[in-house]
Amino acid sequence: MQKKGAVIRVDSIQLKLCDIQGRLFERSTDYASEGFIRDFMNSRVAEHLDSPYNKLQWMGEEYLLEELEDEKDLAREGEKYSPEVLYWIGYLYRYWACSRKESSKKIYHLAPAKTLKRNYLAFHTFDPEIAIDDLKELSRQKRKTGIQEPAH
Repeated sequence: MQKKGAVIRVDSIQLKLCDIQGRLFERSTDYASEGFIRDFMNSRVAEHLDSPYNKLQWMGEEYLLEELEDEKDLAREGEKYSPEVLYWIGYLYRYWACSRKESSKKIYHLAPAKTLKRNYLAFHTFDPEIAIDDLKELSRQKRKTGIQEPAH
């Protein structure tokens, strides 16, 4: 049995899920990005995507967005990230969930939207495994030093 948090190889089916989640995030430009990402990562929709197999995984990003809109009151006012940044964040979060078998909630707790946006320019060209390792290290350093994310 694979230990949670251990790195496992991401297969072609899981890479398609990463792309679906990336496209979902990319389509979220009508909403305040930070709130959308937080709401998604803590949603039942994300829990379904975290499961080994769920038919919701293959319904496409439009359907997933509708499901999320039904579940959460998504805010429209606030900063909106670029589609490129949103795609990368969505893709990387799903890759992290697939490669480490960690829940979306846990991943978001370790690396919230602000952290990914702030590190996008430096990390978006990295292999996802390297970006995830670096984000986990940033999280460890923040916990060790007690540094909090700045409030808006």
